[in-house]
Amino acid sequence: MHFTTKLPSSAAQALPLIRTLTLITIAGAAIASRLFSVVRFESIIHEFDPWFNFRATKYLVSHDFYSFLDWFDDRTWYPLGRVTGGTLYPGLMVTSALIFHGLKALTLPVDIRNICVMLAPVFSGLTAYATYLFTCEMKDQSAGLLAAAFIGIAPGYISRSVAGSYDNEAIAIFLLMFTFYLWIKALKLGSAFFGALTALFYFYMVAAWGGYVFITNIIPLHALVLVVMGRYSSRLYVAYSSWYALGTLASMQIPFVGFLPIRSSEHMGALGVFGLLQLVAFASYVRARVPSKHFKVLVTVSATSLLALGLAGVVGLTLSGVIAPWTGRFYSLWDTGYAKIHIPIIASVSEHQPTAWPSFFFDTFMLIWLFPAGVYIIFQELRDEHLFVIIYGILASYFAGVMVRLMLTLTPIVCVCGAVALSNILDIYTNLEKPLETDDEDKTKKEEDQSVLRLGSMSKKPLIGVFSNWSRAFVLGSFTIYLFLFVQHCTWVTSNAYSSPSVVLASQLPDGSQHIIDDFREAYYWLRKNTPEDAKIMSWWDYGYQIGGMADRTTLVDNNTWNNTHIATVGKAMSSREEVSYPILRKHDVDYILVIFGGLLGYSGDDINKFLWMVRIAEGIWPDEVRERDFFTARGEYRVDQEATSTMKNSLMYKMSYYRFTDVFGRQPALDRVRNQRIPSAITDPSVKPISLNTVDEAFTSENWIVRIYKVKDLDDFGRDHAIANAFEEGKRKTAGGRSRSAPVGGLSKGKARVLRE
Repeated sequence: MHFTTKLPSSAAQALPLIRTLTLITIAGAAIASRLFSVVRFESIIHEFDPWFNFRATKYLVSHDFYSFLDWFDDRTWYPLGRVTGGTLYPGLMVTSALIFHGLKALTLPVDIRNICVMLAPVFSGLTAYATYLFTCEMKDQSAGLLAAAFIGIAPGYISRSVAGSYDNEAIAIFLLMFTFYLWIKALKLGSAFFGALTALFYFYMVAAWGGYVFITNIIPLHALVLVVMGRYSSRLYVAYSSWYALGTLASMQIPFVGFLPIRSSEHMGALGVFGLLQLVAFASYVRARVPSKHFKVLVTVSATSLLALGLAGVVGLTLSGVIAPWTGRFYSLWDTGYAKIHIPIIASVSEHQPTAWPSFFFDTFMLIWLFPAGVYIIFQELRDEHLFVIIYGILASYFAGVMVRLMLTLTPIVCVCGAVALSNILDIYTNLEKPLETDDEDKTKKEEDQSVLRLGSMSKKPLIGVFSNWSRAFVLGSFTIYLFLFVQHCTWVTSNAYSSPSVVLASQLPDGSQHIIDDFREAYYWLRKNTPEDAKIMSWWDYGYQIGGMADRTTLVDNNTWNNTHIATVGKAMSSREEVSYPILRKHDVDYILVIFGGLLGYSGDDINKFLWMVRIAEGIWPDEVRERDFFTARGEYRVDQEATSTMKNSLMYKMSYYRFTDVFGRQPALDRVRNQRIPSAITDPSVKPISLNTVDEAFTSENWIVRIYKVKDLDDFGRDHAIANAFEEGKRKTAGGRSRSAPVGGLSKGKARVLRE
């Protein structure tokens, strides 16, 4: 069934202007919905990785591009350092630097920080436009406008693109959708020009985000499916060949990528499809010149031989090391338990955990049930470009279920399919003309008339039925409510869940007023102002980028996580006794140790909650020295109260977290508000031995005890204090046993022991 609608000429002429204004409004709404954090707090960089990106961008704008690519950062991964320019995707930094220099050339004095903060919201408006263009290729402009509106405010995309979220995804989703749009255009037109444009934006994507591998594999998969379905055409050959040849050469210009497109397993699929298309094109050429009988034999023999030769070549090159095997991150996408067993550092990241079902509804709301409806509608026509949407939807749905972070790649296709479904419904129920019946519908007209009750003559507009006025009013009214709730839900989620910078926390006082918790910046500012410029700071890797960006101090590990052994070393130091940890600290010239503790305030993202991952990563390198089971009670519980194991209580992390914690409560029971467990206190229970630290001194504790910084004692000070403590303890033991205090203590002579006591 289809409908025809004729618009007056004046209305038809106004449509382009209306669409333009609508797109501008959608872009404005997309930008405005991402500014809650700026309005409520201030213009600040969020999270962890964005702080490194911001630091790298500042380096780029103060140096030339080649100096940036050659940048060796000796203030990270001490004492190893990091070849920063060759181990990052520079697209984000280069984009911000170009905007900065462009505005500077126009004599507009804008601080680079504000550009970095506002980059993601601005690109979200461009993403809405790219989604509009992509959806127009799938259906029509009305569906495109709906898709643009959906992606503009969908929480699944907003979660990574609010103001201050200066991460690679800030520009990557725009590049993803625009590259896919250009691919569809190149395929439909068989245009080498659009194929070259696809390659250009693919190159930009490669420079911006490691997720470019998604494009590298989904376009070849689309081409392969078209060939298998017998839909090969010269258009496909021209589009794919121009994209692959130019895109691969361009991507190899990124230092971090280099020769990976021809030497890694993740890229072999694209290369294989490129070779297959050459064979199919050659077969088509030969078919026109060889009799059909001989052609079938030739194709069968040639295809079998070349396939066997190709597989043998790939296997041989992989075994010889020329082609790199699949990475652990790839295996973790197909086996959800792989990372926890083999690469715990990947599994330790919260955004790498499997996605809970409520997250799909939380991040897409009503679109999650419009999504399959849109796929079904696309199936009805199933053009070449529709196959791309189906493949994208299937892959993105699976990956989003495996990893929370990949909800980001699912959201755009959910918005597209949801827009197609809703647009189709609105096309039917907003059309006031009588539907025109096709020949096939004429055959079943009598059956439909019997199943639909109509009052009055058939020539009159029906009062009851699928297309009656009541039905139209119900459907349109229902979706108006749904759209209203969608906007309300997206606004609430954006405001309350995704617009709080991790470095600035907010809570409500009993009177309902907002209380700002600024412990992180307070601690980093203290480090910047009260420690030497060459001070080395040890913390868990989560906070490395923030320490480097805000405190400007040298760190042992950070969020780049490129050296698992170095991270395991930090985990071992944190999870071991002081006498084991101290040599590690001195060997790595550690001056200060920073720990995050939320037990007093109730901040659940602290180091005690992350502690088991430190243990697991360290156990992977030193299984005989660090054992996870030693941190669990006999009942298999992870506890921090009086039932905690001795290994747990004697670990450096436990001591630094709970040092002087019970003093805050006086004679009241000391409660850890995160674990909801009571910490033994020497004040309330004289039998409890208070926590003492021999190798470090407390240097700073933030207002709400979230950040605690300890200064590592110098070797001479530690040696003297440690000897005194040993002598004192040994002396007490000897006295209790009836021996004289002047007896040799701790292997020291009488004279030496006396000097130490004095």
